[in-house]
Amino acid sequence: MLIAFHKPFDVLSQFTRELPEHRTLADYNLPKDVYAIGRLDRDSEGLLLLSDEKSLVDRLLHPRHEHPRTYWAQVEGAPEALALERLQNGSLVIQGYRVAKAQAQWLMEEPSLAPRTPPIRYRAAIPTSWLQLTLTEGKNRQVRRMTAAVGLPTLRLVRAAIGAFCMGDLLPGQWRELDAADRRMLGV
Repeated sequence: MLIAFHKPFDVLSQFTRELPEHRTLADYNLPKDVYAIGRLDRDSEGLLLLSDEKSLVDRLLHPRHEHPRTYWAQVEGAPEALALERLQNGSLVIQGYRVAKAQAQWLMEEPSLAPRTPPIRYRAAIPTSWLQLTLTEGKNRQVRRMTAAVGLPTLRLVRAAIGAFCMGDLLPGQWRELDAADRRMLGV
């Protein structure tokens, strides 16, 4: 079984509750015996895959497979060409690690997403922009660290796609089981 879940903001990517006030995957009536393939931080949202098939973990997560993951990042400020180039060319060093080349582009239109609860902080004097980044590796908080390194702190982060499979119209907290066509889009 392979499931696509739209992980809401402020939900842990695990079934075990660490503190009574934390929301976890256990709050979403997911099938028994599935586990998250990868993670999204508590303050990130979007596409999270869950499965009872352990063989999928390596195929979807190990960097040697260069399995792309696409994120939409709402950032503080407006990106300049140099910032986008630095995000793409593999020259960023974060915590002593040189990140792999990525695809990065400025989205001229805001992605169609459900409002986040709570909303991001708003500052009238500082504009926000949306970037689309596609990575083939997934270090802890990598997108946030990459955008901060080029002077564009991330305010909201949404994983929109894994491989060619897009989250689509799943609303926060919704999930669905994937069929053969969906699996082909994932490359599994």
